[in-house]
Amino acid sequence: MGETTVKSLEGRTATPSPMTDEVAETPHVRRTRLQTLRSPRRPRIWFEVLLIAVSYWTYSLIRNAVPEQKTQALHNADWIWRVEQTLGIAVEQSVNHAVNSVTWLIVSMNYYYATLHFIVTIGVLVWLYRWHPGRYAAARLALFATTGVALVGYYLYPLAPPRLMSNQDFVDTVLVHHTWGSMASGNLKNMSNQYAAMPSMHIGWSLWCGLIICAVASAPWARILGLLYPTATLVVIVATANHFWLDAVGGMICLAFGFALSYVWFGAAPHRLPRQPESGSRKSLLPARV
Repeated sequence: MGETTVKSLEGRTATPSPMTDEVAETPHVRRTRLQTLRSPRRPRIWFEVLLIAVSYWTYSLIRNAVPEQKTQALHNADWIWRVEQTLGIAVEQSVNHAVNSVTWLIVSMNYYYATLHFIVTIGVLVWLYRWHPGRYAAARLALFATTGVALVGYYLYPLAPPRLMSNQDFVDTVLVHHTWGSMASGNLKNMSNQYAAMPSMHIGWSLWCGLIICAVASAPWARILGLLYPTATLVVIVATANHFWLDAVGGMICLAFGFALSYVWFGAAPHRLPRQPESGSRKSLLPARV
């Protein structure tokens, strides 16, 4: 016979298809590819530096591009203040005046507010990158997600800090003591959105640092410092009249979202992941031929 055919069980005929070198992407392969993306892998220094720089630049650009709705921001500040008075937690003014009376202490807090949220956050990222690379990506995702959702808060809920309330006796400690370095007051205030106090990323970032240090560090003294850092930051943001207590609650909610997203993506909290990336996370996704 000149042409061979293959009979199927139903009586149909079919000609065999030629063999190709291409392997179809099966659902199993797609699942494996997604699992690979979700698997911790060793971070690359050039990529991380670029990612952090671009992300912070984007965060600052968007945050400062949010319209400064002064009237609404002051109205919201009055509402927050009334709520705190109703709850019996409106002690920001007393803390602000008490700390402001001790010059060396309030000046130190001003510098703390202006610098440490950068220094410590970057320091923790470097520490994770160097000594806990398997946990780095999950922790970094939690931090970035926290910051991202905070931008939504700045846009939807403009809020003036206590120091800008016109009908309350709060002290703008940076302005009074001529402290260098803060973009919240003085000559640099026009470079930063003054009405983006909710949520407080000083609390969001410092609590991220504290929780990561406390969960991952092995030295007891490091864990203690991890717990003290966000606690001290909370006192500082209130004493300098840059935030209400409830701004800190907003920062905590954003952080909870960040950790939840990281957990969903990686399937575990950062400290539950292996310290070193699992070997074989970059294996071929194509099934072996038989």
